Amino acid sequence: MNEIRIQDFRCFRDRQTARLAPLTLLVGENSTGKTSLLALIRALWDLGYRQELPDFKKAPYDLGSFDEIAHHRGARGSRATRFKAGFTAASSRAGSSRSVRDCSFDFKFTRDRNQPTLAWRRISRRDDFIELDLQSAEMRVGTAQGRWSLKLEPYLARNLQLEERRIVIPWQFLARGLLRDGSGGAGGSTNDWTCLDGPDVPSAEDRRRLQRLQHLQRLAPLRHGSPGRPYASAPVRSRPRRTYDPSRLTRDPEGEAVPMYLADMAHRSRRTWEALHQALEEFGRSSGLFDEMRVRRLGKTSSEPFQIQVRKSGSVRLKGPWRNLTDVGYGVSQVLPVIAELLRSDAPSMFLLQQPEVHLHPSAQAALGSLFCTVASKRRQLIVETHGDHLIDRVRMDVRDGTTGLKPDDVSLLFFERGELEVRIHSLRIDEAGNVLDAPPGYRRFFLEETNRSIGL
Repeated sequence: MNEIRIQDFRCFRDRQTARLAPLTLLVGENSTGKTSLLALIRALWDLGYRQELPDFKKAPYDLGSFDEIAHHRGARGSRATRFKAGFTAASSRAGSSRSVRDCSFDFKFTRDRNQPTLAWRRISRRDDFIELDLQSAEMRVGTAQGRWSLKLEPYLARNLQLEERRIVIPWQFLARGLLRDGSGGAGGSTNDWTCLDGPDVPSAEDRRRLQRLQHLQRLAPLRHGSPGRPYASAPVRSRPRRTYDPSRLTRDPEGEAVPMYLADMAHRSRRTWEALHQALEEFGRSSGLFDEMRVRRLGKTSSEPFQIQVRKSGSVRLKGPWRNLTDVGYGVSQVLPVIAELLRSDAPSMFLLQQPEVHLHPSAQAALGSLFCTVASKRRQLIVETHGDHLIDRVRMDVRDGTTGLKPDDVSLLFFERGELEVRIHSLRIDEAGNVLDAPPGYRRFFLEETNRSIGL
């Protein structure tokens, strides 16, 4: 995703556009909508690529009912009756290094039994678009040459109903008459379509353009064989255990399954484990949290209990004792799930991270910023909500110094600024010197005031 659009969603009233990049940092005061934006990004991804009605209460996010999600200014009659959202993304076909043109997805939501439900969706690229109105059961398509609409028959309209939260849209039937050969069939012939503007019948080239557009929704952005659905984390509530019992390997927002994943890799896949183990220890040394890490089995088989241990070294020849996760600071067990998920070989193409710097010393926060710069790329997008000033500064310096392949345009800094009764998102960039460009007066005002106070100004 390289752009997200919102209107009348939570604390965002007027239509706003926010720039996303391979590494996007969300900053601002508490309760300014940063977590809400993360939840919306995951919801839009599900709608755009899985054709799945999003669950706005699914962990780690709980945005409540429609009344809590639609914008409300507090006065009678000021509650929005619908909210809109959308995103733009560049996609690459699997096995191809060429990117297709940016494609936009837009959605409107209304109330259904006090829960948000999808009312309208649209996919577009330049002048081409395909949109579906689920309330009126009407499909509309268009190109630069014209626009056409199709009122769906009742039996087709029924197919648009939600089944187990999935939006069943039989594009191959709906579009057959207009987008294929016009010979009729379940989607009707071209005579069933109403011309809204342009020629009565679309040209063969128009049909080909619209058919290519409808196929784009099946291509997850930057897929290239990696799992598509975003990984969404909560601020990890560190609960290290002295001993772990093997269990199912299921990703969870707080990283509870990461020790099981590490033990499984150490036992089952030596090559994968060696690469991951080396990367974990490199981060441990750069952050000052630990120098070595190991999975210590308490039996001979993979079904028996195990421990995760780390140790610090005093010098090249002096090794410290191995210590259990429960015997070291919370910073280690806090950050281990985050870095393990980022570095594992089957990591998804998008990460939505909430405050990964919790419990970390400033030096470790800075190291985490460097790790983000290393991991983020055109094929792996990181969107991070953070209050870590040291993390942000390290990102700026690493981009300035060219320590990774990340360029200034590959970083977006979204500053959430509270107004009277709504929040404004400022999309900030950094330059080659690491400076934040076009920052509003409110950006870092608190830090400047505290600095002036500390030196007596």
